[in-house]
Amino acid sequence: MKLLKTGLNDIAKIRPDSVKRRRISSYDKTGGNHDWIDLKSGELVILGKEQATGCITHLWCTMRCKSKYYLRNIIIRMYWDNELDDKPSVEAPIADFFGLGHAKREVFVSSPFQMTPRGGRGFNCWWPMPFTENFKITLENDNPDPLNFYYYIDYEVYEDGIENSESFGRFHAQWRRENPTTPKLINGETGKKFKRSKPISFNYTGGKNTEPLKENFRILEASGKGHYVGCHLDIDNITFLPFLNWPGEGDDMIFIDEDIDKGVPTLFGTGTEDYVNQAYAQAKKYFAPYYGTIKPGGFNFFGQISYYRYHIEDPVYFNKKIIVTIEHGHDNHRSDDWSSTAYWYQLEPHDHSLFPKLFDRNGRKPRKHVAHFFRKALCFTFLAIVIMVICIIPFL
Repeated sequence: MKLLKTGLNDIAKIRPDSVKRRRISSYDKTGGNHDWIDLKSGELVILGKEQATGCITHLWCTMRCKSKYYLRNIIIRMYWDNELDDKPSVEAPIADFFGLGHAKREVFVSSPFQMTPRGGRGFNCWWPMPFTENFKITLENDNPDPLNFYYYIDYEVYEDGIENSESFGRFHAQWRRENPTTPKLINGETGKKFKRSKPISFNYTGGKNTEPLKENFRILEASGKGHYVGCHLDIDNITFLPFLNWPGEGDDMIFIDEDIDKGVPTLFGTGTEDYVNQAYAQAKKYFAPYYGTIKPGGFNFFGQISYYRYHIEDPVYFNKKIIVTIEHGHDNHRSDDWSSTAYWYQLEPHDHSLFPKLFDRNGRKPRKHVAHFFRKALCFTFLAIVIMVICIIPFL
């Protein structure tokens, strides 16, 4: 079997008899309507496994849990072709894997991921995930409360194997977080301190970034041969009151193979908004197949922001090693809560030591800070005043 493209330009192609469609799901095997699995706090289960040659084509899930940050405390892991339990190819919190951080769900549409109405409850993934011997997908409930989990794993089995199977990479995903990012406090050229009360100084009048591999936010580090296919970036902007509080302007810098030892970016970008194919401090939701803004932040770009950029038409190839980075503000002057999920394909085995150690429950928890509290208090106060005025006017 030759692993074929799927989509409109290939849908009319009749497959050989050796190609079989398969599904593993949470359906009620008694014939009833209990179409989910129940996981106790701390429980880890195998969602699905198959001993065959084939390709996962679609994942869908939805869930219920009373824990506040449950979407950061459900961990999904994926293994290809007899990988060891402590060396998964995919390891990420569930919502972060499906395209959005901050322990949030939100309606959005991209090519590889969608979260659907109502309220982003239906999670979909369309990345193809080939395997030649077997696959295994596990789920861990690290919430203090029990979890109800519904799911589909849709895949194909190729009874005649995959032609040139050694030329197909395995799918990988890696979650990272810095809370907060470490700011550069002094302008290396002038020796002057940067003031948090003047965020514009962080982004437009900063110094020069001479150590990007050391100071940039690291989205991905992997070794072997493969290609990087994109990421989503999730920023909690913790600077509230000053104006011109745009947390971007950080250049993307991707280091490939020999350029890593030289410390010179192979691919050099011009700003956070530019890397995600947008411009001029985007402040609205926007969903395109390969790039977009799921959460634009609140007033003055404060709070939770999420961008995505998927290199589906323009994968970034590497032969030995790749390090994908981006500045947190020009010259890394910003101190915000940054996280990301990177996606890539590579030939196995992968170097699992390059995966960051997954944080515990407290380390994964979304950030709380005083400005969030005051923002909500101001909103409620304003709403209360409006209601009072509306109620009083008829009696005047």
